[in-house]
Amino acid sequence: MTDFKTRAAGSLDAARRRTRALTDCLDDAELLAQHSPLMSPLVWDLAHVGNVEEVHLVRRLGHRPAIRPDLDEVYDAFEHPRAERPALPLLSPTEARDYIDTVRAQAFDVLDSLEGDAEERRTVLFLAQHEHQHGETMLATHQLREGEAVLTAPRPQASAPPGPPVEVLVEHGAFMMGAATDEWALDNERPAHVVDIPAFWIDTSPVTAAEYGRFIDDGGYEDQRWWTAEGRKHRTEARLEAPLFWRKEGGLWARRRFGRTEPVPGDQPVMHVSWYEADAYARWAGRRLPTEAEWEKAARWDRSAGLTRRNPWGEEDADTDHAGLGRHLEPAPSGSFPAGESPCGARQMIGDVWEWTSSDFDGYPGFRPYPGPDYSEVFFDGRYKVLRGGSFGTHPDNARATFRNWDFPVRRQIFAGFRTARDAG
Repeated sequence: MTDFKTRAAGSLDAARRRTRALTDCLDDAELLAQHSPLMSPLVWDLAHVGNVEEVHLVRRLGHRPAIRPDLDEVYDAFEHPRAERPALPLLSPTEARDYIDTVRAQAFDVLDSLEGDAEERRTVLFLAQHEHQHGETMLATHQLREGEAVLTAPRPQASAPPGPPVEVLVEHGAFMMGAATDEWALDNERPAHVVDIPAFWIDTSPVTAAEYGRFIDDGGYEDQRWWTAEGRKHRTEARLEAPLFWRKEGGLWARRRFGRTEPVPGDQPVMHVSWYEADAYARWAGRRLPTEAEWEKAARWDRSAGLTRRNPWGEEDADTDHAGLGRHLEPAPSGSFPAGESPCGARQMIGDVWEWTSSDFDGYPGFRPYPGPDYSEVFFDGRYKVLRGGSFGTHPDNARATFRNWDFPVRRQIFAGFRTARDAG
């Protein structure tokens, strides 16, 4: 139990340090502003993570009196859409910081007193990952805000020479999809179940910005052959002509990245594309997006050993040799991290960019919601597409080959790219 408490406290502390770093770097006006109707004011996220921690850890597990019951409705993520949150009676930045500090002090007291049963462990790990998820959400808000750069990080370097094959084969066979015993797994990753998938080929690495640029240059956005009916409609209404944050400067593509304008690095995975754009590119290339099950099999299935790994490289957590997670403000070049290669030879399946799949978000057979239906189950309505793998903005505690993300197919503010696949034989 001591090891669990140490690990859980460390994860909670890391999440909070990132929450504070992403908010302490801005003045009150910036924290209260809504930088995009797609995102909450940063001060809402700041207090929301504390409120969820109060509800589930301080009150439910600790059986302690409510600290601020009046905040429950204000910071209910499902009661108020993001576009409406600036009009709510939000705590000021100072009040929000004081509130989350008060909650955290009691939360750590409760954590220290827990017996460590399965319910308690699952709740604490959920809360750590919940705040880590909001850390990435706040990072996306930083990317959307206008103004001077306030975030800095070292730039990633390629960790392998060029030369891996363009695509790798994943042979036919059944594998165990989802989480069986991983206590970090969230409700939508459970239960584990056997899936039999025909052989297919999948890109060794994510599609690069240079490759995507050729799609643009070939008239890919204007050619209706590559777009679904819904995609054509959205492309026209949204006037899509390149990834979000790209613009032409002197005949070359540049991008805005966290307040800086720079040339688009052609060797990095393309990023800030919607599902519709990823799907259109795949059709243009004579390929398709992988299903969610295909993606997970390519990431985890070790055919020679007859087992499904937790991560592409094995059971251990990611480190700096395995994946681009939580250290940079952009993805590493495609083909990096050979130490993180999956058994089939695919690279960067964890970290760098979230990858769109062709699958709708839904529960696995035997799904049971936790901590309630408003975390995952409410999104099982056929409107959301699954993304896999994590991004450079994902904390390692939220990165594993079973982790599932989801969003509307029109979304582009997330750190999303893709890789393509094709049938074998």
